[in-house]
Amino acid sequence: MQNRAYALFGIIGPLLVYMSIIVSLALSPEFNWETNALSDLGHAINSEVASTFNFGLLLAGFCLMLYSLTAFKKHAKYSSICLLASTFFVQLLAVFNESYGSLHYAVAVPHFLMLSATSIVYSYEKRSAFALATFLIVMFTWLVYALNIFNIGIAVPETISKLVLAWIMYSALRIYFGKESSIL
Repeated sequence: MQNRAYALFGIIGPLLVYMSIIVSLALSPEFNWETNALSDLGHAINSEVASTFNFGLLLAGFCLMLYSLTAFKKHAKYSSICLLASTFFVQLLAVFNESYGSLHYAVAVPHFLMLSATSIVYSYEKRSAFALATFLIVMFTWLVYALNIFNIGIAVPETISKLVLAWIMYSALRIYFGKESSIL
């Protein structure tokens, strides 16, 4: 029963990330997908939605941290360690927003790396095709961005990276409903 309650944090956390991004984008008509980063929404000086964006990340990171330390740890021990590290960096992103310059990037890069590592480890640990697929899509998007194949800003691969949260949410739903074994 307690496991089910903690699994809810694995559902609420990703929803908070998605909601804070969507609300922040909706309230920022000047946001440009070709030139902006998602972090621009959290810039404490230049963004009118910084508090919404950063608080959403902070709260989502906290929820996912609770999930990784409880229900997810019982479900996928090694993946939970990676997720815990990633959620710590998400919270640091909210605190050291883009107005902190290079310090912001020093926590952004490890966050995205740990999020990818979580997908890889979970793919192996639980034989999850869903986690592997999201990892491959995210890596392909970062490759397209790095090679400048399309005229897209960094916000595009950053946003698509949040696709990883879908399999995390799915894992929490499986734990919540007691259906932990799955190839997805």
